Amino acid sequence: MKPKFLFLFPDGWDTGALAALREEFDVVCEGFDLFKFPECANILWFDARRFVARLARRYRHAGVAAVASTNEQYGALIAATLACELGLPGSDPAAIIRAQHKYYARQHLTRALPGANPPIALMPYEFGRTVMGSPFALDQDPGLPFPFFIKPVKAAFSVLAARVDSPAALARHLTFHPWETHIIKRLVRPFADLMRDYGEFSVDPAHMLGEGVLDGAQINVDGWMDRGRIGFFGIVDAVMYPGTQAFQRFEYPTRLPPDAQAQAFAVAEQAMRAVGFDHGAFNVELFWQPATGSISIIEINPRLAAQFGDLYQKVDGTHPYRVLADLCVGRTPRWERGRGPFRAAASFVFREFDGAVKVAPDRAQIRWLSGRYPDAALQTFIKHGNSRWRETKWLGSYRYAIVNLGGTSRDDLEQRFADVCRHVSFERRTTPVRFVPGVDELRQVR
Repeated sequence: MKPKFLFLFPDGWDTGALAALREEFDVVCEGFDLFKFPECANILWFDARRFVARLARRYRHAGVAAVASTNEQYGALIAATLACELGLPGSDPAAIIRAQHKYYARQHLTRALPGANPPIALMPYEFGRTVMGSPFALDQDPGLPFPFFIKPVKAAFSVLAARVDSPAALARHLTFHPWETHIIKRLVRPFADLMRDYGEFSVDPAHMLGEGVLDGAQINVDGWMDRGRIGFFGIVDAVMYPGTQAFQRFEYPTRLPPDAQAQAFAVAEQAMRAVGFDHGAFNVELFWQPATGSISIIEINPRLAAQFGDLYQKVDGTHPYRVLADLCVGRTPRWERGRGPFRAAASFVFREFDGAVKVAPDRAQIRWLSGRYPDAALQTFIKHGNSRWRETKWLGSYRYAIVNLGGTSRDDLEQRFADVCRHVSFERRTTPVRFVPGVDELRQVR
């Protein structure tokens, strides 16, 4: 009988990757997908403590060997808490909180790496409260000079994160309809409920954090800690839609020069150690400034970056989920680079900036994609009505699909993606395909 591998809050990336673990484990999934309707409606009544207690009762004597989650919003903390309850290898829940609570993370990171962090200010704001008709008084000092970057103390996927250039822009950004306020509170509540079990944390996560503006080439350092020993998958480059802060694609391997890569690895390791993270997979978002060679920390994520998993598999030959499984059962992971079938891989993000209606590709197009490019991994995030409007407002754009592809070279990868755009449509069937980027656009330097 296979040992159980308990995976919490799986999404589309997890579903495909977990298939590789089924030879060794009986993979059991619990929880819901925050990005799929109607599953996402569960957040309106979800109770994290009750969920942990229920799973502890159900699986305490059921042969569970591992607990994991790649969910940033609350899954990583719940998985760490449950693993602790069941006496299984896992991350320290307090370290997860220090990493995910952006105010506490910045405090620890600034002490360890003062030159890699911007000035910060905790905004005197709580969701649902207003001052003079708006949630932030126009004549109130926010604690940072404009412009600055504002983000929720606890959030995921850049929700409600934006640069603000004036008090009026800040007030507009923090103005929500009652239903939006309710959703935001419910998104934060699971983390807040579990955080209260640890006396070192007193700042409610339902606040906003202002940060001095950072810039440069954005990168992701992915790796793991094995009982204090560091390992790295690699570095993924982030490329934005021109003139925006919205991700257009993620590329692997990185284009950074070797000395910059070594510096990025060193900063990522120091950052994770600064918050006491010593076991589990992680992702660290950084800015590298080519002119000065300096590196700044955007944020740290104490979980595997699921979207990048199959990029590493395409190029390196091993899926990071196998490393995650090793960590979760207490084995020492093994990782080798450059043994995959491709020399380059990218995760392409389809976005609309005006909230236009999108539809899922039809079956014929899906069959064409899987037949023409068997390595392609397509995820769709089609939303309707208020959900689509809300995402456009909160993120500045509407992400409706992602496709991961490999290539024998970067040029080959670009040509493959252009071919996919010509044959796979997200438009209503009576309208032409609107998003078909040319090779020149794909080759844009950051």
